[in-house]
Amino acid sequence: MTLPVAREGLPFILALLVLTALAALWARSGAWGIRSTAPALFLTLTLFVAYFFRDPERHIPSDPLLVVSPADGKVMSVGPVPDEHFMGETATRVTIFLSIFNVHIQRAPLGGRVAHYDYQPGTFVAAWREEASRENERATLGIETDAGPLLVRQIAGLVARRIATYPREGDTVARGDRIGLIRFGSRVDLFLPPDWPVTVEPGDKVRGGETPVARVVP
Repeated sequence: MTLPVAREGLPFILALLVLTALAALWARSGAWGIRSTAPALFLTLTLFVAYFFRDPERHIPSDPLLVVSPADGKVMSVGPVPDEHFMGETATRVTIFLSIFNVHIQRAPLGGRVAHYDYQPGTFVAAWREEASRENERATLGIETDAGPLLVRQIAGLVARRIATYPREGDTVARGDRIGLIRFGSRVDLFLPPDWPVTVEPGDKVRGGETPVARVVP
């Protein structure tokens, strides 16, 4: 059974619940003022953190030729990029921005074998800036599918400071599988073969594992 929140959020939620309980005990021994509001403040923060780390189930499309979004968020840009490692040629990049209110679990766009994993430390400029893709802390996962290669890049943002990537080289993933998480605001870049038609455009809102973003050319 899948937990309603990602496992990375459990330490934060438990710590805040303890602080809420301690604040409630402190408030019982005091009068009106900060003592009486502290439990409510800690409880509100606990609920927000649980909301941020939520991990809902998704309905994966039945059409095996559909490439699903690797993340929840808003499509920032769609366009060609040259010489992307692992893709071997010009690729189409779909950039998705995740606000702190989006689900932050990343999912596999297609099923296949993980043939590449790379982590790069870096800066923490705002995730919507172009240079974030090459300068920020990032983790890159290359998946060999039956139809060709694709690449998912998790990019830390201005607030995010930790990237979790679950699979490693040699692992097999199915379309829609959970592949990672970025904490507190971030960006995900999806690189596709240039002949695969993209079905989203800038401004579209997408849901990880559920919204089709491209179609495989058999």
